[in-house]
Amino acid sequence: MPSSAAPDTDGGAAPPQAGPATHPRVREPFLFVLLVVLSVVGAVIGIDLVAKLGISANTAVVGALIAMLIGRIPLTALRRMRSVHRQNLAQSAISAATFAAANALLTSAAVPFVFGREDLVWPMLAGSFLGLLIDAWVLYKSFGSRLLPAEAAWPPGVAAAETIKAGDKGGKRAAVLAGGTLAGLAGTFCGLPLSAAGVAFLGNIWALLMFGIGLGLREFGPQLFGTDLGGGYVPHGVMIGAGLVALGQAVTVLTRRRGGRTGEGDGQSAAAPSAPPARSGAPAPTVDEAALRRALLRGYALFTAGAVVLALAGGLLGEMSVPALIGWVLFAAFAALVHELIVGLAAMQSGWFPSFAVTLIFLILGLVIGIPSVPLALLVGYVSATGPAFADMGYDLKAGWLLRRDHRPWDPYERAGRREQFRAALIGFAVALAVVAVLWQSYFHQKLIPPVAQVYADTVRHGLGDPGALRTMLLWAVPGALIQLLGGTRRQMGVMLATGLLILTPHACLLVLAALAVRVLYRRLRGDQADAELNLVGAGLIAGSSLGDSAQIIKAE
Repeated sequence: MPSSAAPDTDGGAAPPQAGPATHPRVREPFLFVLLVVLSVVGAVIGIDLVAKLGISANTAVVGALIAMLIGRIPLTALRRMRSVHRQNLAQSAISAATFAAANALLTSAAVPFVFGREDLVWPMLAGSFLGLLIDAWVLYKSFGSRLLPAEAAWPPGVAAAETIKAGDKGGKRAAVLAGGTLAGLAGTFCGLPLSAAGVAFLGNIWALLMFGIGLGLREFGPQLFGTDLGGGYVPHGVMIGAGLVALGQAVTVLTRRRGGRTGEGDGQSAAAPSAPPARSGAPAPTVDEAALRRALLRGYALFTAGAVVLALAGGLLGEMSVPALIGWVLFAAFAALVHELIVGLAAMQSGWFPSFAVTLIFLILGLVIGIPSVPLALLVGYVSATGPAFADMGYDLKAGWLLRRDHRPWDPYERAGRREQFRAALIGFAVALAVVAVLWQSYFHQKLIPPVAQVYADTVRHGLGDPGALRTMLLWAVPGALIQLLGGTRRQMGVMLATGLLILTPHACLLVLAALAVRVLYRRLRGDQADAELNLVGAGLIAGSSLGDSAQIIKAE
């Protein structure tokens, strides 16, 4: 059975590294200024692309490359940027700013604007920013658990780490990565999503097989079956079934009584290891079930508090009775937590996060239970703000985990690194809020609206339109639930099938399935070395595609 872990591309165990005793900190003056500047760049790229082209760019690789180039400038003051850990902080900040500005803040703020309530944009912006912060905090506290293991795929995180390591070590690794990057960049400009092939070299084979099947059913369904399986709420039904089972699987993980007591502060095991989990066999989690339970329960409490703030700021006391308002707050918090978990699990395995689809599911549920239009619009904006940052921080922490795994002693350095990455992300979030606060009026009044926000607002305004929508979703929830149950927690097969059904990207199916076939055959030829070599190629393809997406800001102009 293939492991979902992404092996280190060096193959085999790397020699332990003593390294510096303390991890670099974001409060270093030059590094802090650099993080702010990179965050501004990332936020502007993010909102420009999502408003003008409807796409999001993973700018983590861009930030890593800029940090590497700065470190190569022959000035004594800049040599500190040659540290792979400072470069990791740089890519964490710019990536956080990009996704926060585009997917969380601007998209959420656009929902009430399109709905015709410009007066609710500022309250929505405040609520979505709170949701964003809670979202990232929950991932920070739960990364490394059995539910969200560091050893899982997190493909864009592997790409960022391999980019940084190749720039640091050079040689054959750099050449292979550069070749993959050029191919991914060329593919973007030719309209080929080679990042799809890249993640197929990195992720869990079973999860990505279901993802590829879903992509194929969506793309070729009209020719094969005479119907578009992406329409008629079929993928939403599959996602509902798979999501419910995934939620049950998460609860099962939370109720286990494994592991010892939790250490102070960050949920690490009390007997902190000096070395990272073994690279083979069943790795021990660095966050036990007790710490995971606390993180998710506190996350729900914080999401509830955030929903209360949004309800008061949005004037919902005048829209709903007190019992209805209490129900709205509890439902909003539940939807935000479930949304981030499902999005995070999908992103962990495939590098794609179905935020739009899962938010739309809760929008439909809100319509079914009769939530009034204005409260529903605010709920959708709040829920949509969670998930993207959860997935993105997972990628960033995966990159940091790979870069720190050979440091000795490992555990204190790993904990310090995660803490500094979280702080770097907070810098990115703060900058993203400032950029969106300054620019949203200019964009919205020019009719530059994120397409998904338009869909949310139109659905709230006009309702489902199809009286059989609920029946269709319930019917297709059954196979989604069965497939998710069959695959188990590690593979997330049902969630990945639904994710594929929701994405209409030409050629992505063929690229994913072809890359999986190459991966299986290459393993037979090269044995244990195959994954190490293919991971580097996959990282290059993702890096090139990310650069190509970021470069489209020129096209948008």
